[in-house]
Amino acid sequence: MARKDRSPQELFDAARAGDRAAMARLLSLIERGGESAREVGRLSYPLGGNAYTVGLTGAPGAGKSTLTSATIGHIRSLDREVAVLAIDPSSPFSGGAILGDRVRMQDHATDPGVFIRSMATRGHLGGLSLATPEAVRLLDALGHELVLIETVGVGQVEVEIAGKADTTVVVVNPGWGDSVQANKAGLMEIADIFVINKADRKGVDETRRDLEQMLELSQLGDWRPPIIPTVASQNDGIETFWAAVTEHREHITASGELQKRRQRRLRDELREIIVRRLELRAREICTGDRWDRLEDGVAARQLDPWGAADEMLRGVGA
Repeated sequence: MARKDRSPQELFDAARAGDRAAMARLLSLIERGGESAREVGRLSYPLGGNAYTVGLTGAPGAGKSTLTSATIGHIRSLDREVAVLAIDPSSPFSGGAILGDRVRMQDHATDPGVFIRSMATRGHLGGLSLATPEAVRLLDALGHELVLIETVGVGQVEVEIAGKADTTVVVVNPGWGDSVQANKAGLMEIADIFVINKADRKGVDETRRDLEQMLELSQLGDWRPPIIPTVASQNDGIETFWAAVTEHREHITASGELQKRRQRRLRDELREIIVRRLELRAREICTGDRWDRLEDGVAARQLDPWGAADEMLRGVGA
């Protein structure tokens, strides 16, 4: 059988034996979706549940990719392996990922202890591909105990990472907005750690003060997000940053919060799978141009959304 025609099971077995090309092929199957992706999921799930995930999010230009690259270097200095999922903007032509993030991390491209993969958001509002949880599970099943997830910067909508990672890092820059803008972004609710990157610029103290004031006004649990200044381009503050990640991991593990977060993620993922599969089934049943006509009717305010949904789902049993 030709290599390109290998089944998900054959690819999975090869990837477990250390074949990186097979691992990359499996991730491509996950991105593409369909029955092959579901088969990869069925193979991965029993072997998952061990990887620790760290999400890095923040506005465009905050230096997330530089921070991620510096963090990779620090992790490797500790003689630990790491996998990275760089969630990039979807190409308007192919739907694939723009590889800017991977270019920034090219210093690690030849390191066998580092695996980096760019994934397309496919227009998903929160900047995270719907395939990301499955990709993390595959990497987990293949023995990656640490996975970094860097999201595309899309301003105030970048909150979905909170549901996809064990530790969520929000990266800001000096002079980053006022407290009203920050709260509108929802960052106070999702951040486990704040990083003020590019801390060699003016405005660091003011930005720290703004964040501290917002934290004072927020309803926090028993973990107060630390605020870590870094200059990632010079590797300044990276060791302190990773120490904060380690402290947060120890905290949520001891308190039982880690297990709760992971259970919530699985429940959310199950609901999302059901919703997507119901939509696909409804589109199969709603033949011809009927789906488009119903959508157009709602847009023209000739139909209400609930009535249109009833028509779209007729025959699905929903």
